[in-house]
Amino acid sequence: MNVNVKKRYERNLFSLSPQEFEKLREKKVCVVGCGGLGGYIIEMLGRLGVGQITAVDKDVFEESNLNRQILSDMNSLGKSKALKAKERMELVNPDVKVIAVKEAFSEKNGKDILMGNDLVVDALDDIKARLLLEEIAEQVGIPMIHGAIAGWYGQVTTVFPGDRTLHRIYTGAGNKGIEAQLGNPSFTPAVVAAIQVSEAVKVLIGRGEILRNRLLFVNLLDHEYFTINLSG
Repeated sequence: MNVNVKKRYERNLFSLSPQEFEKLREKKVCVVGCGGLGGYIIEMLGRLGVGQITAVDKDVFEESNLNRQILSDMNSLGKSKALKAKERMELVNPDVKVIAVKEAFSEKNGKDILMGNDLVVDALDDIKARLLLEEIAEQVGIPMIHGAIAGWYGQVTTVFPGDRTLHRIYTGAGNKGIEAQLGNPSFTPAVVAAIQVSEAVKVLIGRGEILRNRLLFVNLLDHEYFTINLSG
């Protein structure tokens, strides 16, 4: 290999070329939400060697997070999720710069948070906030990877500026999704976050087929996986 790669990344290079790996090291990704989905997303992006991750979350850990949120533990209760994401990555991969934003993503601060990033990953649990994230990502001109979970089920799509995909998916929806009734076990966020990260990597390196204008549904209870074409 012509690229000098540290031993920690050797196994990445069976799937990524040295050039693609170097490209990831130059990228900046914002993850909005550091809970069930976001914790896994940050963990995987960091282990891949993405150069900079901005972790956004106003919340602190509660006991109800312990069943599924990888960043949570007994010692983290009452502690900022965003700050824990930064501390976790300092232990896992100090090569990755993590910026902890201990604020709610809002219309007031959204552009400042997303500006300068190459991509944003939606790890929110609030429909109104997701729609706002899509709008501001469009204004800033960066793609967004959306993911949502509820019980045994999940969904993922990739949104480019101008697609307005979430505004079509959530037309007429309330502020909370069906997860309020179905809950979230430990395994669903891990699966959906992994798909989101794979989509993020494909967008960042420009390789592979992505879920643009398509919505992937995941049914882990019956092992059904299918996509809906949203381009019509």
